[in-house]
Amino acid sequence: MDPITNPYAPGAGTPPPELAGRDELRNTVRIAGERIRAGRPAKSLLLIGLRGVGKTVLLDRMCTEMEGMGLHTLRIEAPEGRSLPAILAPQLRQALLRLSRVEQARELGKRALQALAGFARALKVKYADIEVGIDYEPEPGLADNGDLEHDLQALLEVAGEAAKSAGTALIIFIDELQYVEEEQMAALITALHRVAQRQLPVMLVGAGLPQLPGRMGRAKSYAERLFDFPFIGPLDAGAARDAIAVPAQEQGVTLEPAALEKIVSETQGYPYFLQMWGKHVWDVATRSPISLQDVNLASVSVVAALDESFFRVRFDRLTPAEKRYLRAMAELGAGPHRSGDIAGMLDRKVTALAPMRNQLISKGMIWSPSHGDTAFTVPMFDQFMKRIMPGADWRTVR
Repeated sequence: MDPITNPYAPGAGTPPPELAGRDELRNTVRIAGERIRAGRPAKSLLLIGLRGVGKTVLLDRMCTEMEGMGLHTLRIEAPEGRSLPAILAPQLRQALLRLSRVEQARELGKRALQALAGFARALKVKYADIEVGIDYEPEPGLADNGDLEHDLQALLEVAGEAAKSAGTALIIFIDELQYVEEEQMAALITALHRVAQRQLPVMLVGAGLPQLPGRMGRAKSYAERLFDFPFIGPLDAGAARDAIAVPAQEQGVTLEPAALEKIVSETQGYPYFLQMWGKHVWDVATRSPISLQDVNLASVSVVAALDESFFRVRFDRLTPAEKRYLRAMAELGAGPHRSGDIAGMLDRKVTALAPMRNQLISKGMIWSPSHGDTAFTVPMFDQFMKRIMPGADWRTVR
């Protein structure tokens, strides 16, 4: 096969050639965007799922589709260690500048920019990482109290008024939302609640790991009524086949049925793994149709590539004790597992391991599907842990 025409696209947030199995959710977001533009109520949405299910790709596609509908969007990623005001302010400035160029929203757009100037200036003392160009002098008393919860509410209200006057909506897309600190999350929830009460056209479409709903609920108890939390899982067998077969067919290439089924089985339907297997199988195959032997041969290089990139980058962030905890989980299988069973593997008490478990949840490595249960956030991580820490030596290594 010609590697230049290889259609598959493994990568962090890289759009796949065939976005299979997500049409219903994309339509749900489209309807919500149209409803708030029309002044009708609609819940914000938070896409929840494990690593590798394509949340980032979905956010980017939805953002593009919203822009195509004439809505104004902000696209933000929330990295660890950055404050919400710091990541929000620059993107909001760009959106407000676009709004201020719309004739019917010019004055309100400028007032929203004044609010942003006051917001950034007042919060700079507490959130030193805020860096945003100031286009207008602040309006005294507008979003400049220095209290994030109060000021963010005032800022989104005036931004929503500008969007309403322009006959559009402001859609805020935030990826990796689980990394936003709970105090700042509470301020965002309060602000979104207020604009919803006033029927202003502002909506959040976020994405995060499965622990996000719990964090939102702790930040504000009414969060579960303000948001919908669709869970993004692996693709079903039909969509997984399409994700592999359709891009190949567009290049005039087919796969033997056994080869296609093997890829679906090996990847368990996870979009990132589908793209990895597709790329490596294409590079290994010499002719069409791609055979089961091609898939078996490529699987060796796929696993090695995943170990050195997708899995290893997360493993290297762990302390030795955290690695042993995850290795104990892997010894029990894919999970989820009871905390007591993990503690038993380590010959420790559950209470003694609780701080480490909380730290692993904060790092986005594990989550709790239900009280007392623990599961990996990264698919197939149990298999990786057994490869990287084989045998029984992990029990005694310090």
